[in-house]
Amino acid sequence: MTEYDYWKIFPRMPRKVTIGDITVRDGFQHLEKFISTEAKIFYAEEMILAGCRNLEITNLGSPYLMPQFSDAEEVLGYFRSDRFRKNCSRKGIDPEEICLTAVTIREKAVDRAIDLKRKGIGPDRCLMMVSTEEEHHFANSGTTLPEYWKEAERCIQKCADAGIKMCGTVSTIWGSPIAGATELKDAVEFTKRWLQIGASDIEHADHDGSASAPDVYRYFSMILDEIPDTSLHIAHFHETKRVAAASALAALQAGITHYEATLGGMGGQPANFLDDRPVRGTGEYYYEDPRYVGLTCLEDMLVQIDEMGIEHGYNVDRVLWLGKQMERTAGHRLRSEAVINGRTLKEGHMKFARPGLKKVKQKLGEAEGQKLPSEWAEKAVLP
Repeated sequence: MTEYDYWKIFPRMPRKVTIGDITVRDGFQHLEKFISTEAKIFYAEEMILAGCRNLEITNLGSPYLMPQFSDAEEVLGYFRSDRFRKNCSRKGIDPEEICLTAVTIREKAVDRAIDLKRKGIGPDRCLMMVSTEEEHHFANSGTTLPEYWKEAERCIQKCADAGIKMCGTVSTIWGSPIAGATELKDAVEFTKRWLQIGASDIEHADHDGSASAPDVYRYFSMILDEIPDTSLHIAHFHETKRVAAASALAALQAGITHYEATLGGMGGQPANFLDDRPVRGTGEYYYEDPRYVGLTCLEDMLVQIDEMGIEHGYNVDRVLWLGKQMERTAGHRLRSEAVINGRTLKEGHMKFARPGLKKVKQKLGEAEGQKLPSEWAEKAVLP
């Protein structure tokens, strides 16, 4: 007989997951208009109130390259303020349980994070990034892989001394938008290298939507076979072919418990145009059409996980409301289908029912709830 119990088929699949929100950093970095400091604070705080405890809050790299984050210190400062603490207290939230991450690709940004920490507004966690494909890594960081690894090792020690965690990202796991196919085994080795030099956890990233579900399942099975502590691993998927939901499901089946996503599925390569002017960003976009890229959509992922019966800790309806507001902030339609069509309701949508069914059944002498002719046998007999 076929096994119907999903959790018996995939025994590593979790009953509870953690979903981090990276909207105000990764989501906003690709927008070609500046999002106000007030809006960034609003969405990050609302996500916390809706249940999020892990947020990427800003990028501490050069504001010249990425002016979207020229307000980094103001945003960080708010989340260390008495006002924020009071708002948390009113909702029964412990601010100490919230982890705020700042992206710090190079050492100068790490030093900035440490300086802000000394001032009382620094992040809890920084993030550095390597790509297994060196051309992609060079495009992101401007340095070779060997040189970057030495820099990362130095930065992790600096952060540890300052009381800041460091997440190590491994990118181009399933392919590079620049040099093409990559080897999964290289990403497994890079993961080990990050942990060897002191990273607190690993973001496993598909930064251009190259992943396919079978390879996602294969890779995360390889990872958990060698490094079984699920708290160390975060799945990060981008969407360019409308298959990221399949990748997320495959990661669940493999046993991954930590994920990241953005409201509306926003995100992508840092913008090279902002408001009315070109900016540096990381150079020319490597997408055919930059309108159709982004991350896994938080609203849709959350609905999917919720309807699978997996615990997640979010107020789903509040997140869907935030997704609607985000479309107004971004100024265009975003990627979430759940924001438009809502959740699958067990009680249905009776407002769409055609009137008169009860009367017709009474007229025909049918019982309420009767679905088959009364003269038919209770069970079907196949020919």
